[in-house]
Amino acid sequence: MKNNRCLGVWMDHHEAHLMEFSLEQPNLKTIQSSFTHELRAESMEKGEKLMHHKEHQMQESFYKQLGIVMQEYDEVLLFGPTEAKVELFNRLREEKACSHIHFSLRQADKMTENQQQAFVREFFRKPVVHEMLDHQQKKS
Repeated sequence: MKNNRCLGVWMDHHEAHLMEFSLEQPNLKTIQSSFTHELRAESMEKGEKLMHHKEHQMQESFYKQLGIVMQEYDEVLLFGPTEAKVELFNRLREEKACSHIHFSLRQADKMTENQQQAFVREFFRKPVVHEMLDHQQKKS
């Protein structure tokens, strides 16, 4: 039975909390978009078109960073309160380097770090139990 590397990612358009699923201590990492409120205000002063262009560039950079990290995993759970998870999924499913990844998307509210970790544990534990039961039934 192959051990899949699993990653849970709570995200919105400004930051992503990455949690590697493990029975040991969780490995946590945060990646933030470089498009801050200050940068938005600065860009807005120069014009709305420039602000949208800058925001798009920064969002693409943010998604690219996430995609690079995700390439190391077999299963990725994307969850959070905004459509950022769908945007990222649509971008990554077109990339050959991410074609081996099984993605799952779930809607979730704003959560504390502990709630995010519990959500990821709960999500990835269920398939493991089912897979183990299936494996045991095949032996019988």
